[in-house]
Amino acid sequence: MVIVGAGFSGLYALHRLRGDGFTVRLVEASSGLGGVWQNNRYPGARVDSHVPNYEYSLPEVWKDWTWGERFPGRDEILAYFDHVDSVLDLSRDVDLDTRVTAALFDAESACWRLSTSDGADYDGRFLLMCTGFGSKPFTPDLAGLADFDGICHHTAMWPEDGVSFAERRVGVLGTGASGVQVVQEAARDADHLVVFQRTPVTALPMVQRRLDRDAQRAAKSGYPERFRRRNEPPGSFDDIRRLDVRALAVSDERRHEVYETAWAKGGFHFWAGTFNDILTSEAANLTAYEFWRDKTRARIDDPRVAEILAPTEPPYPFGTKRPSLEQCYYDVFNQSNVELVDLRATPLESITPAGVRSTAAEFHLDVLVLATGFDANTGGLTSIDLRGSDGRTIAEHWAGGVDTHIGLAVHGFPNMLMLYGPQSTTAFCNGPVCAEIQGDWVAGLLDHMRRNDLSTFESAEESGEAWSAFLAVVAEQTLFGRTDSWYMAANIPGKRRQLMNLPMTDTYLERLDSCAANGYDGFDFIAS
Repeated sequence: MVIVGAGFSGLYALHRLRGDGFTVRLVEASSGLGGVWQNNRYPGARVDSHVPNYEYSLPEVWKDWTWGERFPGRDEILAYFDHVDSVLDLSRDVDLDTRVTAALFDAESACWRLSTSDGADYDGRFLLMCTGFGSKPFTPDLAGLADFDGICHHTAMWPEDGVSFAERRVGVLGTGASGVQVVQEAARDADHLVVFQRTPVTALPMVQRRLDRDAQRAAKSGYPERFRRRNEPPGSFDDIRRLDVRALAVSDERRHEVYETAWAKGGFHFWAGTFNDILTSEAANLTAYEFWRDKTRARIDDPRVAEILAPTEPPYPFGTKRPSLEQCYYDVFNQSNVELVDLRATPLESITPAGVRSTAAEFHLDVLVLATGFDANTGGLTSIDLRGSDGRTIAEHWAGGVDTHIGLAVHGFPNMLMLYGPQSTTAFCNGPVCAEIQGDWVAGLLDHMRRNDLSTFESAEESGEAWSAFLAVVAEQTLFGRTDSWYMAANIPGKRRQLMNLPMTDTYLERLDSCAANGYDGFDFIAS
């Protein structure tokens, strides 16, 4: 068996399946473990899920590990992966600096054959693609970008030796999670910082804090219960639960109290821990947006800037774009060295040798940061020459839209599964949580095949069509379908607009359980 990708999903699958007696080899394009955390080394890179939710639930791993911050930075996360490796002895079955360029299913031998950039070949009966949802950076077609004379990097392709912002004119294009984090860092050091915003980000207060080692050690007696709650419906967090009540079913005073409590907790509590109809009812959603808007505008001195960053009317339903977490993002716009450019009002015309030109002005820059996101969900898969039993690539299969069976399998690609990929609950489920849930499910499937002397599985074509139809209904019945986001594959030109992640982790967990309980319905098997 071959696993591609050494993030949370790939490493957990390696550990679990190796323990079940399978022969496994994991290949990773980067020079270390950690998946996206190897490549996302831009200034301020930090996780947006609080610990201990953002770690494996394996006691042998957490018993001797303590975190320094509630929301760890990139360096601490990489140190955690080193700790995981030392405890689980993963590296002996991992090949780093090994980029898979092609994979072909050989129908005659019922085997996957992989080629890599360094000429090494791998064969495996099963193929687990753990490339994640954010492994292929996306740079828009920006006129003149190649002519820029300054320093220019995408946040996901940041140089290992870094870039100094000190005494430089810096521009940040994009205001998603990486843009917010870079802006907070650049505002401290840059001579002048220009933030180019197309769509406002509804960033939430992180409420970061240092963590006490002794307090963490004392709390570990409760970890088994916390992790049990985290990995069961509704899943993802042990301490964030929506109330079983509608936003407008309570008094204004009670609603305000709920919002204040969630806001004070920080992180995703305000997004995922208030009323049960925030993401399905426009009226309920508006109450959340107005609370967010008023809290945010209170921190911004200039009313004109406040209107751009936190408009009076919502630019999209709150929470239907992934909220970023911030520590001082809105405050930096009160600084004299920070300038905000509204690209909706004055669109970007081109990148020039000296900087960025909008319809209103030209901004001279020494450094241009492209915080323009990813070809999310599918990019890590379609960038590989990944061919199924009919010889067509997965990109060709998905040219008219993505179809998968419960976000794990694709018709025409036998004995291949995707973890943390398109059409699962990926973007709404913590990485380590999803890794364990899906990894355990995969282990169950393979054990089922081993016990019943089955050699090959393939998802039925109609099962993929049915799952896509179900997600289309979810998009229609929630507010997600009303927003152009990467949840809807709307950030990449040419992609079919469709819901790419199921925003109901509990529903997804129940579907995985029912699939297994019903003999892995939606799959066809061939006996050995």
